[in-house]
Amino acid sequence: MRQYFQTSLMNFMRRLSCLCMLCLVAMQSSYGASNNVTAARVWPAQDYTRITLEADKPFAYKMTLLKNPERIVVDIENSDVNPVLKALSEKILGSDPYIQQVRVARFKPNVVRIVVDLKAEVKPTMFTLPPAGAYQHRLVLDVYPVADPLMAMLADMDKSQPPLTREIKPLEQKPADEAGTAEQKNTASDARSLEPIQTQPAESTTSTATAEAKPQPDVKPQSADMESYNGRKITIAIDAGHGGEDLGASGANGSREKDITLAIAKKLKAKIDAEPNMRGVLTRDGDYFIPLHGRVNKARKLQADLFVSIHADAFTNPAARGSSVFALSEKGATSASARYLAKKENESDLIGGVSLNVKDPVLARTLLDLSQTATINDSLKLGKAVLGQIGNINKLHKNHVEQAGFAVLKSPDIPSILVETAFISNPEEERRLNDDAYQDTLVTSILQGIKKYFATNPALAKTRVAEE
Repeated sequence: MRQYFQTSLMNFMRRLSCLCMLCLVAMQSSYGASNNVTAARVWPAQDYTRITLEADKPFAYKMTLLKNPERIVVDIENSDVNPVLKALSEKILGSDPYIQQVRVARFKPNVVRIVVDLKAEVKPTMFTLPPAGAYQHRLVLDVYPVADPLMAMLADMDKSQPPLTREIKPLEQKPADEAGTAEQKNTASDARSLEPIQTQPAESTTSTATAEAKPQPDVKPQSADMESYNGRKITIAIDAGHGGEDLGASGANGSREKDITLAIAKKLKAKIDAEPNMRGVLTRDGDYFIPLHGRVNKARKLQADLFVSIHADAFTNPAARGSSVFALSEKGATSASARYLAKKENESDLIGGVSLNVKDPVLARTLLDLSQTATINDSLKLGKAVLGQIGNINKLHKNHVEQAGFAVLKSPDIPSILVETAFISNPEEERRLNDDAYQDTLVTSILQGIKKYFATNPALAKTRVAEE
């Protein structure tokens, strides 16, 4: 009997031991797969390079910046190397301005180590994002340069542009009635250089008041440019909506808003650059995400005279169509549709991915500044001028400029508008938005509106302040 109990006990212990081992293996397997990376994306740009990992559960990670050589080490816990992570190194382009290569390996059980070899010294930031839109949990690594590329670009542009000099005419060639203050001459030249060229009969007069009211018709635009701004070109900040992780709206035939807005923005920049007294600067020139406040800050660093944000709207009803122009509202939206659109556009930061840990007191003052009445009034004038020109080439969704609380328009000192070029959700308008000829016509109308605005609202003198 004793032998029987001993045998039974030994069998029980063996079974219990096997069961414990199976449970341990199952727990380890489950633990290791608790954070399975399902997607990896890389968005390289001069502004910064972003690496995004996506999983169905929250990430636990640790980031370390190492020197000699420059590299970033990221350890992801509760995970293991899989085909998605292995393919990450293949997504790094040789043209990436900051990342040399990426190496992925198992550091220890249930810990994946990602080593990012760098081309130069950088300022990295890393943060997690909760599920938003079509995305699950995301881990984001942003690799920023130490020096601000925007300020470097401005310095290069200043060096590449020869200084403009004012042509001094002999005294005997100047009519006596042209005497006046420099400010009066500048104001008249501002309007003259930006108005559409019109054929007018020559008039002779000896009245000083008449001469001041009607500029001399023989002044060339380039000469007006030099006299008006003394070497400074009017700067238009052109904002291509969405980008990178933020796809924007989608069309019935697969068009993506972020692609259309960038194409239109580049065409608008080319048109503006062709003007003798203007230059356009893009907030983004490729497929990457710029936070809404980052777009505002770029325009302010540029000392921009205007800010134009390009978008392509979408609605649940594919029959919705037409172009619209929006300005900022200090109070409520002017319509339910404007309120809906502003809410949707302001969610771009949630989709595109912005670290909530970044605190910028200057930014906070900028975005929360409520004393913007004068700027908003100018924005409404600009919007009316642009809307009137767009109305010549496309049906208008609303025949007046609407207002709502768009975060991207919250610059306290730059007249800013948001142009909804058309409804990408409308099949006919989607086709037109993808047509090169229509894009050219569209940007021409926007530029005509800008010039019409400046004809009665001359740009003010601005001095760029160097920033460290």
